[in-house]
Amino acid sequence: MKTVFKRVIAVTAVLLSAVGVAQAADQPKEMRVDWAYYSPPSLVLKKFGWLEQEFKADNIPVKWVQSAGSNRALEYLNSSSVDFGSTAGLAAVLSKANGNPIKGVYIFSRPEWAALVVPKNSTITSVKDLKGKKIAAVGAD
Repeated sequence: MKTVFKRVIAVTAVLLSAVGVAQAADQPKEMRVDWAYYSPPSLVLKKFGWLEQEFKADNIPVKWVQSAGSNRALEYLNSSSVDFGSTAGLAAVLSKANGNPIKGVYIFSRPEWAALVVPKNSTITSVKDLKGKKIAAVGAD
């Protein structure tokens, strides 16, 4: 849990400094930030309202836009629907290689992009319990 909060604080600092640079030139009317279930920093920032608190004095509202995967976040960035988006590393590299003008301002050193979940009363308690079973997976990216 400590690691998640350290990462969130780092993300917040990056976002604040990036917007601070933008403000020096031209203060934005609002800050549009994507959030996603696969992005723990975005969930924490949104839940605790830290961005809203930081920009309240400057009258800059924060608009949260949910993305369902890296592809959607990149579409939002490329269409200027968000100012900050979260994406998986490979998706960002491929997007940049395809000529999309994105800039990485924060990168997890050890992201946890996937989770296996089962119902509360499941007999499956570890990955070993999946041996020989058929499973399905859905990727948000």
